[in-house]
Amino acid sequence: MATHFYKYHGTGNDFILIDNRNNTVALSTTQIASLCHRRFGIGADGLMLLELAEGYDFKMNYYNADGKTGSMCGNGGRCITRFAYDLGIHKETYSFIASDGPHIAWIDDKSIVRLKMQEVKKIDRHGSYELLNTGSPHFIKMVSDLDDYPVFKTGHEIRNSDKFKAKGVNVNFVELLDTDKIYVRTYERGVEDETFSCGTGVTAAALVNAHNDRGFNHIDIKTRGGSLFVEFDKLGDDHFENIWLCGPAVKVFEGKF
Repeated sequence: MATHFYKYHGTGNDFILIDNRNNTVALSTTQIASLCHRRFGIGADGLMLLELAEGYDFKMNYYNADGKTGSMCGNGGRCITRFAYDLGIHKETYSFIASDGPHIAWIDDKSIVRLKMQEVKKIDRHGSYELLNTGSPHFIKMVSDLDDYPVFKTGHEIRNSDKFKAKGVNVNFVELLDTDKIYVRTYERGVEDETFSCGTGVTAAALVNAHNDRGFNHIDIKTRGGSLFVEFDKLGDDHFENIWLCGPAVKVFEGKF
């Protein structure tokens, strides 16, 4: 049976999307990994099924490029919101359920997709790095000269270290460009490579670099795939709510496999 798919990207973080509201698509881990392969398949950082869920506009069922069920993907959440709109699901505000719980999202008049992330109440600070969960676990390390930094080599080593090997972690290297602007490059677990952008990763990096001790923050983020921004309210040293990941989500092409 031929399956219709769509390809979207959010600042270079690219995904295969499938409308599975009729619940007829069932893919194995091997099939998903093959579809995401950049030489022998369509090529993507992950695959998502848009499905029905009672009480929500849709369900986001996300798989990593290795074919395994993934944790929350921020850019994926923005892309599936745009996908829902393109399928004819037109809402002023979208409500959907993902692996880390409910989310809301909306598309502004500049086609920027704004996705509300889960509240963060804890940052583990270790001196040379921070650990926090923004729907997926993230390791944040501040560096300089990020363009020349060995992101793949160092990211691979940290992700496969004794501390993180079992469950994995996404490794983010962050350069401070200005008080309210950062540059982020990410080695992602499940992809096992550097991606052009990581939504939960830039969110985590923005929280670590909150420039106001209390109150509203807006952080602009440069990635290899384009520009994003994160807005949030800082309530305490490590307590954040009203966290919004914002940026473009673009349809690239569609086809059948």
